[in-house]
Amino acid sequence: MTASFMVLNLLILLMSGMLCVPVFVLVLQVVTASFTRNRPCRSALLVPGHATPRFAVIMPAHNESQGIARAIQSVLPQCQPGDRLVVVADNCSDNTAAVALANGAEVIECFDTNLRGKGYALDFGVRHLAASGPPEVVVVVDADCEMTPGTLATLTRNSFEHQRPVQALYLMHSPPDAGFKTRIAEFAWVLKNYVRLLGYARWGWPCQLMGTGMAFPWDQIRQAPLATGHIVEDMQLGLDLAVAGSPPLFCADALVSSSFPSHVEGIQSQRTRWEHGHLSVIAAHGPRLIRQALARRQGALMAMTLDLCVPPLASLVLMLLVWILLSGLWWWLTGWGTPVAVAMVALMGVSLAVVLSWLGFAQHVISARELLSVPVYALGKVPLYLRLLLKKERAEWVRTKRDTGSSQSPPSPPN
Repeated sequence: MTASFMVLNLLILLMSGMLCVPVFVLVLQVVTASFTRNRPCRSALLVPGHATPRFAVIMPAHNESQGIARAIQSVLPQCQPGDRLVVVADNCSDNTAAVALANGAEVIECFDTNLRGKGYALDFGVRHLAASGPPEVVVVVDADCEMTPGTLATLTRNSFEHQRPVQALYLMHSPPDAGFKTRIAEFAWVLKNYVRLLGYARWGWPCQLMGTGMAFPWDQIRQAPLATGHIVEDMQLGLDLAVAGSPPLFCADALVSSSFPSHVEGIQSQRTRWEHGHLSVIAAHGPRLIRQALARRQGALMAMTLDLCVPPLASLVLMLLVWILLSGLWWWLTGWGTPVAVAMVALMGVSLAVVLSWLGFAQHVISARELLSVPVYALGKVPLYLRLLLKKERAEWVRTKRDTGSSQSPPSPPN
């Protein structure tokens, strides 16, 4: 065996090992969540008798006149005298500001076509609060989301008492007439935003920020680098805060919900933004954050970075299928089957995570028969990933196309 051949074998084995890392994190999260689901989250253990801190809710909105009234009416009943709901109407071309004002919100408008995006809107809202009287805690809620009763008190108390960012459980639901792909997307959402976060929370480890249902102590949010045009500014913000020593906590006892758009165009644009943004953050920051966590010996930052490096479910399945094909070809050419065996074990690990998530958390979302079609769903996303490789997605705020009808009411938190 030549030296170059041995080096090539080592590189192939190293690639197999790298693919196993996100699979191990995924399996750890899902198994932990599945077998400890009825235990209370440590982040929700609050000191009895403490009052809810004074808070302000910032609701960034871009052309959300059709649905913002429902979002406002889910927030205002949870506010006490002295609390505020500030709607930031960002570069709106409809009557979002008028609808928000008519429904009882405090409204500020910003018009700057060069600084468009949710991050800039949040920065505008925080600067407004700083000038008009800062609260103790700031909560961010999207204009197409609804908050279940008690969510604001739970979020703000957790954030204030722990002096850390806190992320609520954020779920999205399929419309009543949703097709197979939308329900699979809902299942993937449950796995990513609920099961995985719950598993990490059981170990006392931090979570990613999801963009809505987020609470921050005032001193942290006013110093945070919000004014960015990144297409996943929430994920970037969570990483920035973790690096600064304040990794976010997950609170499953607070629930924010929304609905997938029924328009194919809306679903496609939404999916493209999310997945492109996540994959770009992994590529741009994953290795650097791992080195930084090791150098600083920050276990929370390392746990958060490893969680970040778990790609979207469909892309992870595709990666493993492609690698099984390539390593299988190498086995056929050379007789060395270790890499393909490792890849097969990794795929079995993902399958275990998917089945456990469905059994414990998502049997109401998809049927067992539909669950078996997840690999087919993953293969159907090949064109999406090809588009992401061939062109750069725009990093600006593009409102997802939605129905004009009423959205469904937010469900009770999953048990």
